[in-house]
Amino acid sequence: MSARGKSPLLQTRKRDAATAPIVEGMTIPTDPETGEFHRSANHFDARITADGRDGWPVEPGRYRLVVSRACPWASRGLIVRRLLGLEQALSVAVADPIQDEKSWRFTLDPGDRDPVLGIKYLGEAYFAAEPGYDGGISVPAIVDVPSGKLVTNDYPRITLDLSTEWTAHQREGAPELYPERLRDEIDEVNRGVHADVNAAVYEAGFASKQAAYDDAYRRLFAKLDELSARLENQRFLVGDTITEADIRLFTTLVRFDPVYHGHFKCNREKLAEMPVLWAYARDLYQTPGFGDTVDFDHIKRHYYQVHEQVNPTRIVPNGPDLSGWATPHGRESLGGRPFGDGTPPGPPPAAEEIDRR
Repeated sequence: MSARGKSPLLQTRKRDAATAPIVEGMTIPTDPETGEFHRSANHFDARITADGRDGWPVEPGRYRLVVSRACPWASRGLIVRRLLGLEQALSVAVADPIQDEKSWRFTLDPGDRDPVLGIKYLGEAYFAAEPGYDGGISVPAIVDVPSGKLVTNDYPRITLDLSTEWTAHQREGAPELYPERLRDEIDEVNRGVHADVNAAVYEAGFASKQAAYDDAYRRLFAKLDELSARLENQRFLVGDTITEADIRLFTTLVRFDPVYHGHFKCNREKLAEMPVLWAYARDLYQTPGFGDTVDFDHIKRHYYQVHEQVNPTRIVPNGPDLSGWATPHGRESLGGRPFGDGTPPGPPPAAEEIDRR
């Protein structure tokens, strides 16, 4: 998620992170004529690769993945990192779900400072990489620990590179999430899901004119109907195993009833009222590496307390009942092998376990 309409969520700052005043909430940038919400491309798009061709070679322990558990785009990185067993090779920093005018902050850590990077705000890593930078501060972000500089906030590329460039450091039994033989189909599915699901929920929720909202709403539910038909007789989106395509759809579906249905007015029906997609989402949620990365408390507090233009009272609703996520889904009858020839990941590291109380 981002600032200034950048990739995902939020507008956070345009001033120096050390001097800007703290202001809860965000500004939602929409086109004044059309009322449409638009994202700009991520500014930092260097890649961390096995051969280091961009100057950033894969090295275990060198980089830190910065996320918010509230953010669907950052949650992709958490899931892929877990599935591939990269916890020891790539450490993670979890930001507070409530950011302020200075950007994503590390107030969940002792002293309100990330213990590895030594910074209080993610924006500090952005400015270390590019002094005078005045764009958005977004997660996920990967920071070079020795220099303290941001390397990339290119969220679509981050997860693909974890799958394809970090293979030497993946766990034994790691699944193929972006198999070469299926990449064209995965890419095609991802394009449609991004435009008409991942992005469309924001375009509906942040629209400032009726026509903009109507268009996003229409595209969203048309695509969800299409995906329901696709998944009615196959367990996963592409092939018979979990791929990057499933991860990208899941991170929106898991937020649908807690946030998007009400907060973003995506209310033709709840996910729990869409039988195929609801069963599909529960299947993934109950798969190791998916549900154990989801923090519904962070998700709800972030959206309802940060988007003051959408929710001026900042009241966080008590519902919905989330117990249904643990109910049987019955998708095993469709066949498929979630991890292909691989194996499920082990439990998350103790420091990364989510408090479910």
